[in-house]
Amino acid sequence: MKLPEDYIESMRQLLGEEELQNYLDCFDASRTYGLRVNTGKISVETFLKRTPFHLTPVPWVENGFYYDPEEGVTKHPDYYAGLYYIQEPSAMVPASRLPIEEGDRVLDLCAAPGGKSTELAARLRGTGLLVSNDISRSRAQGLLKNLELFGAGNILVTSETPESLLGNFEGFFDKILVDAPCSGEGMFRKDKDMVKSWMEHGPEYYAPIQQEILRTAVKMLRPGGLLLYSTCTFSPLENEENLKKLLEAEQELEIIPLSMGEWFREGLIPGTLRIWPQDIRGEGHFTALLRKKGQAPEHTQKDRRRTTVLPEGLSEFASLFQRPVLSQGRLDVRKENIYLLPEDFPEVKGLRFLRTGLSVGELKKKRFEPSQALAMYLKKGDFRQELDLSSGDERLIRYLKGETLEVSEEEADFSGWTLVLNDGYPLGFGKLNRGTLKNKYCTGWRLL
Repeated sequence: MKLPEDYIESMRQLLGEEELQNYLDCFDASRTYGLRVNTGKISVETFLKRTPFHLTPVPWVENGFYYDPEEGVTKHPDYYAGLYYIQEPSAMVPASRLPIEEGDRVLDLCAAPGGKSTELAARLRGTGLLVSNDISRSRAQGLLKNLELFGAGNILVTSETPESLLGNFEGFFDKILVDAPCSGEGMFRKDKDMVKSWMEHGPEYYAPIQQEILRTAVKMLRPGGLLLYSTCTFSPLENEENLKKLLEAEQELEIIPLSMGEWFREGLIPGTLRIWPQDIRGEGHFTALLRKKGQAPEHTQKDRRRTTVLPEGLSEFASLFQRPVLSQGRLDVRKENIYLLPEDFPEVKGLRFLRTGLSVGELKKKRFEPSQALAMYLKKGDFRQELDLSSGDERLIRYLKGETLEVSEEEADFSGWTLVLNDGYPLGFGKLNRGTLKNKYCTGWRLL
């Protein structure tokens, strides 16, 4: 790979002559491929017992694994059941180093395509609130799909500038992750197009943008809250220099040292973390954890009216639940669309949002149609009418392609809405009538 001379010189200044050569040599090595288990749906132990793939642990995260790109990991029904996410191994570090506790209010400020948000959602385990934002609406749509695939319901997905979010969320969040847009030096080996992008917009372009994002993010953090800053660049201007400016401007911030383990190096500021591709099987990253000094009061829930009478059509469908799914939050009925919001869902005004809470489904002329998101949110046993297809059943792939299925009476002695599962994990809905399952799997999600 041909690297710009000025880039090589900047790396020489950072690494020294001998280490520079080690870094340049690593470009001859093949890139690595990783997947991260969705622990919100399945334990790592259970996943390893069922997966057909040959996996090797990523040593710095408990639920990360290297996989062989020759194996069809994105064509397997477990992928469509949201049991894992495809993610570059070193990119698993930031979300894993932000301490998440159940009930936290969490913001992923630059969230698309969703690798970090899906991990944060899994660790919240259906509690608290996750606000996932990306300024690009098209990228935010992909982010939303990944969160729904993972079964996340306690979400607010927005497409806004940080400044617009601040108007609604000043001092609101317990934890914030800022994986900022950057010059991308750490991804040169993975994506050769990043070199061209760096030549067009280098560190001098991104550093002021990152600084503005950080300054705004701090204002949305509660006293005692934690902010994790990460980039996939090696540039000190975008990493340590940005931190120095932030710490000088925001005196209430302090660095919380991160563990290097045996894989990472300390950054130019003590306690920060640098990931070098010549050291590990992965690409380059920078990560730092900050705390806002002080102690925030306990969260208080506002007394909100909830919908007690289900709309006509939904009440019949709700009778098919084995547990009170729709009482785990408050229902928000907006024309034909129905959402389930977390109890402490904030009042939001003037924001462009793609999703508030869990999309339950639509009312169409008093008939209710459940959403794909609801199917992914449910667990085996939640629904009275389930069709659980075992691994190896050729109907699994046919279902994912949107085809109609034949079902015997021994498999399903009922009719109507049916939750289709992949060996115990939901894939989507169908409608069963006299042994024929009409496929209701989301068109845009289908296996091609």
